[in-house]
Amino acid sequence: MKPYIVEGRVTRLGFSFEHIIDILYVMINDKKPKKGTMNVPASRLPDEPERKKGDFRHSFHWRIFRIMAEFVDGFQFLADFKNTVTIFGSARSSEDDEWYKEARKLGQLLVQGGYGVITGGGPGIMEAGNRGACDIGKCENGDTNSIGLNIKLPYGQRINPYVTKSIGFHYFFVRKVMLSFAAQAYVYFPGGLGTLDELFELSTLIQTKKISQEIPVILVGKEFWGPLYKWMQQDVYEKLNAIDKEDLDIFKLVDSAQEAFDVIKSCPKREEF
Repeated sequence: MKPYIVEGRVTRLGFSFEHIIDILYVMINDKKPKKGTMNVPASRLPDEPERKKGDFRHSFHWRIFRIMAEFVDGFQFLADFKNTVTIFGSARSSEDDEWYKEARKLGQLLVQGGYGVITGGGPGIMEAGNRGACDIGKCENGDTNSIGLNIKLPYGQRINPYVTKSIGFHYFFVRKVMLSFAAQAYVYFPGGLGTLDELFELSTLIQTKKISQEIPVILVGKEFWGPLYKWMQQDVYEKLNAIDKEDLDIFKLVDSAQEAFDVIKSCPKREEF
């Protein structure tokens, strides 16, 4: 495909969303766009101004391009990381939290074992996983063992200081696809609604055979996850018969980073990607 030149940049349609915006803006308005100022940590992003009625950028047609571009950028970014484990958990955990310490330890074990660490790129458990990777890797030299997939929010999440390779997403659902793309294992520490959402979406993909059932879904913290597992077993399975008994085998409950790592090491390598 012939490259376009936009404000001095060589751009191919289908790669960077920012570049696609520039190209289509030029085509529609027949003039150059203003330089963007959005390439900053999410915590520094300003509130988006209200758009005037008729602004094409808020139309459903335009969103198709934006969604498509985010998927392309995400898959392009992740293609270089072949042996990774994704860590999920609360963004509110502090350094003194038990599970922050375990997540950091798991990050260390994973890098020592030859794995890369993927997180949502924010604070809390995500920071702990990336921090553990940096404890072993050489983050100051751009080591690729510590990866963050961030979400662009007006107020909250930012890229934690232990991420060495990162990409930001506007759409939560695109980010969730990327967090589950090609990982060798999925590890869930205690967390809130976001963590639960990611857990049940991923387990549904495994249940429906969209993702291999050999890939482990590891729940760290029996005190936290045990009651949820018991509810699924006694109410969802036994009382309601809403799932199969085999669906309960999707989850592996452990109590420490070392136990989680032992499960990861024993599982077959995912190679379909």
